[in-house]
Amino acid sequence: MDLVSPQSNPNNFPSPILGSNLVANTVTVTPTSTTATPPASTTPSRYENQKRRDWNTFCQYLRNHRPPLSLSMCSGAHVLELLRYLDQFGKTKVHNQTCPFFGLPNPPAPCPCPLRQAWGSLDALIGRLRAAYEEHGGRPEGNPFGARAVRIFLREVRDFQAKARGVSYEKKRKRPKQNAAPPPAAQPLAPPLPPPSLADATAASK
Repeated sequence: MDLVSPQSNPNNFPSPILGSNLVANTVTVTPTSTTATPPASTTPSRYENQKRRDWNTFCQYLRNHRPPLSLSMCSGAHVLELLRYLDQFGKTKVHNQTCPFFGLPNPPAPCPCPLRQAWGSLDALIGRLRAAYEEHGGRPEGNPFGARAVRIFLREVRDFQAKARGVSYEKKRKRPKQNAAPPPAAQPLAPPLPPPSLADATAASK
């Protein structure tokens, strides 16, 4: 889920977290072989691209805040403010308790209940921003996206949407694999014949 930004391109601004100065040193390397090693693929994954977009737009959200916020001043309360702001752009029908379709997973008719951000989208968004915060130099113990108030908010959204939509967000437990019974032992086709006795050999010689 992309964060909503008033800017047309939210990627053209720096992160507010201060980073270390990088110094480029020139190193002369003497080639030992004429065979060049091809560079490894550096194409970012879909998750990394989404995380970068969410982080850049969040930084723009801080800039547009009134009064403007620095990342060091951002708290769990500001994260909740952001989530409530994003709720108006949701596409998931969440029935009110007074709606006759409350708790029905497949309503038979339309209703005027509002569209909200789905719990799964909000939970994934917070996970990406929480990781991006620490990747940009933020301390894990001061991560506003991992604040207790944010976790409680997400849990309440999950529980209410599960009741309102008549769905379950509980993860299905994997059933343990049952050990297969060993195959039955192969039965002999016929019992072995007993060895001939001395009397049988004498009778056969007559």
